[in-house]
This record gives sequence, C-alpha cells and structure tokens, in this order.
Amino acid sequence: MTAPRTHIWRLLKWGRTAAKHGALRGIERDPNTPPPVRRMVRIARFGTIQPAVPDYAGAFQDIGPAAIKLGQSLATRPDLVGEEAAQNLLSLQDDLPPVPFSAICAEIERSFAAPWSDYFASIEEDPVGAASIAQVHKAVTTDGRTVAVKVLRPGVRERFARDIATYEWAAAHLEALGGEAARLRPRLTIANFKRWSNTELDLRREAAAASELAQAMRGYEGYRVPDIDWDRTNGRVMTVEWIDGIKISRLDELRAAGHDLEELAERLVLAFLTQAIDSGFFHADMHQGNLFVEADGTIAAIDFGIMGRIDRQARQWLAEILYGLTTGNYRRVAEIHFEAQYVPSHHSVDEFATALRAVGEPMRGKPVSELSVGQMLDGLFAITRDFDMQTQPHLLLLQKTMVMVEGIATQLNPRINMWDVSAPYVRSWIRDELGPEAAVADALKENVSTLLRLPDLVRRVEERFPPRGGAPEPAPLPEIELMWDRRRRESKSAWGYLLAGLVGAGVTAAATALGWIF
Repeated sequence: MTAPRTHIWRLLKWGRTAAKHGALRGIERDPNTPPPVRRMVRIARFGTIQPAVPDYAGAFQDIGPAAIKLGQSLATRPDLVGEEAAQNLLSLQDDLPPVPFSAICAEIERSFAAPWSDYFASIEEDPVGAASIAQVHKAVTTDGRTVAVKVLRPGVRERFARDIATYEWAAAHLEALGGEAARLRPRLTIANFKRWSNTELDLRREAAAASELAQAMRGYEGYRVPDIDWDRTNGRVMTVEWIDGIKISRLDELRAAGHDLEELAERLVLAFLTQAIDSGFFHADMHQGNLFVEADGTIAAIDFGIMGRIDRQARQWLAEILYGLTTGNYRRVAEIHFEAQYVPSHHSVDEFATALRAVGEPMRGKPVSELSVGQMLDGLFAITRDFDMQTQPHLLLLQKTMVMVEGIATQLNPRINMWDVSAPYVRSWIRDELGPEAAVADALKENVSTLLRLPDLVRRVEERFPPRGGAPEPAPLPEIELMWDRRRRESKSAWGYLLAGLVGAGVTAAATALGWIF
C-alpha cells in the first residue's frame, strides 16, 4: 500500500506544475474550498510565477497521460472545477510525442507471442494518431485489407494504476472534510474515471463496445461503426476497418465534396439521441477528431474507449425532462427530479419548477448561436446547490456528450435549434414507450371515480418503498485509510506499547524481587 507521504509528494509535485499554469488560483479563491486544501495549494504555488490567464489544459498536459484523461473527465464537472476551468479543459488535446516504431512492433509481438508479420503485411512507421494511452498506425493485413492498428503505449497500465491510487486517496480525504466537497462526491468522480480508464486500457473491451454500438445502430441510416478484426485484436492491440473520409471539422472540404452541412448536423444530433434514449448505450467521446464523413455522406465514428450507459427508467426520465424543457412543462420536469430522488423530498416541487423555469425560459425558441451556455450552466448549478442535489455520476458522460454534439452541430449549422431538432424524436419515443400506459391511466381517472385515489396510494407506497433506477447505487468505493485515522490508530498503538512496556517492566521487577526473596 502506498504511504501517505508518497501521495502528498505526488500531489505537491502536480500542484506545482498546475501553479505554473495559473491553474490553482480558482481553487484558492473559491469560498467552498476547505481550509486544508487551500493551505496545500499555497504551499504548492509558493515561489512560482503565475500567468494572468489560467491554462488548465496546459497544466494537465504537462502532468502526464493519466492527468490528461482526468482533465477530460473533469471537463464534465463545471460544478466541481468551475465553468472557466471546464470550458478550458474541453480544449485539452489528447496527443503526445509518439512511441518509437520499434517499441510499437515489440508490443504487438509481445501481445500476440508471434512476429507481427504473421498478422500484417505492412505497418506504416509514422502513426496517424498518438494519444496518452495508445497510438494508431495504418496497416495492411496479410489477406490484403487496409486497417487501423491501435497499440497501447508500453508501461501505460502501470503508470495509470499508480496515479489513480493517488487520485483515490486525495478524493477520499477531500470528501471526508464534508460540506460542499461531500455533496459533489469526488470519490465517485474518481471511481467513474477509473472505470473509464480501465476500459480504455483493455482494448478487447473497447472492441466489444464498438461491436455493441454497431449492433444497436444497425437500423439507423447514415451513421456507422467500423468493423472489428477480432483475429488481430487482444488486450493491448486492436485492429479495425480503415475509414476513408473527411474529418467532420473540415467544413470547407465537406462543402467542396458536396455534403449538406445542415443535414449532417441534424443527423448527428438524432444519432446521439437514438443511442442515448433508444438503446441507452452511447459513444461518449464524440469530439471532432473521432467523426468522419464518408463519400456517400455517412457519418463514421471511431475510438470507443469511453462509452456511456443509462438504464431504461433513467432513459424514460431523460426523455420526459427533454420534452418538458422543449414544451415549457417545468412542473413535470420538477416532478421527475423528485421521482428519481435527484432532489431530496423535503423541498417543494413547485419551488423547484419555478427555479427550472428561470433557467429554461431564456433558452426556448432560440438558436444555439444566441444562447449563453455559461449562463445556463451557472443557473443549473445554482439550482443544484439551493436544492441539495447530489451529483449523479451516471449522467455526467451524457451531459459531456451533449455539449460535444451541440458544439459540432453548431459548427456545421450555426442556425440549428437543438430543441426543435430533438422535440419530434423525443415526442415520438415517449408516445411509443409511455403512450399506452398514460392512456390507461387517463381512462381510469376519467371513468372510475373510486380509482381516483390510486395515484395517492401509489405515491404513499413509493414514499415507503422508493423506486430504484435513474440514480443507481454507486459501485463499492475502495477502502482508504484517512491520515487522521491512521495517526489516531498509531497514537493508540504507541500508548499500548508504552503500557505493555510498563507492565512488562513491573512483572520483571516483581519476578526479580521474588527470586531474591526465595
């Protein structure tokens, strides 16, 4: 087990790097920052020259591969790191200098326990992408197919395990301080990050995720996932079909190729909604570098290391929340939050509905270009604090992906109205999934006066036995001994040793005295 002093040393070293980028200023000035954390920040930044404008992305980039992934995860948590930091972290580029080609070939051969030439006729030496966890090379298989080969960086699993252990230790101590730190649930944030990282560090699981998403989207025209070459895939190497297309961010090339950018934007939004609401399994890393447009206009996605999943009950709530926001039915949106137990029951549904209206009304009916995402998020985070809402980790990836999709769709079509695009799909899904049940409930209420008491009865039963779903039980968190508990235990041990010593000395003295007597 790693000693506390090792964790503290790593945190101070990372903190000093962050301070050089001005990335600790917000933590130090935030009134919600616990005093012990503020003191540690001051020690870390002592003697550094900080830039006027913080560069959070640059700080995480300099700290290392695990920090890059952690920074991308924290980009979904403006409630935890602040809106300014979250926006800056969205620009975090997951690219590093490539590993030498000889090391990549050695890793392939080690993973297959055979020469790489048994599987590939050729591999291009220069990678097409070099990220913090793996790098990708274009290759040709022995049977003549052009593929992309993704290979883990040597030693990356060990380095991630070491750094995540320190993240877990720091999060446990932060949460134990209580107050705002406990409400934001940093331990669950790190637990989710660890789970995502473990998926990315096992390329078989990424391949399985791609295969599952391809199956779920098989009936959706104009969006596809490349085929997996399972014979050339293992835990450290993944081989997939090569995608020939234009990156979705290259707007001039897309126009020159004759693609309809407005149609692409709408199709991308609907593809995401189909994944999230219809199947409950979605590509959670839909940034510009992972989306291509093929010659026939099909959007092809790559890189499935980060995937999101939400259960059926949560999808129903999500669909109703989206539809309620698009139609202005804030009362229903508020009720869903209470049904899902996102808001503690001691608060007022009506007051929460009014708070939602204050955030939602300025957004409705306007194109994305006229909306202030920062103001909207500030309003939503103020609500979470005012109504004691705990963070729901199972929705964090969904929120992050929605922001990504919105950003790409806006670049393709600055006039797009996300609400107008989403509403017909959500309305249709609700009608198909919830319509019959709603119709039966309405008929009972209208025609059988005796049964009008059923909703109150059901509500009382649900209060006695709350429904589960939407906010699933978090996975068990690792047991981490807090420093102050350890000191207390060691202090007790020291007194125990001292007492035992005194008793032993007394016994020895008594025995000696008895020996003298007899």
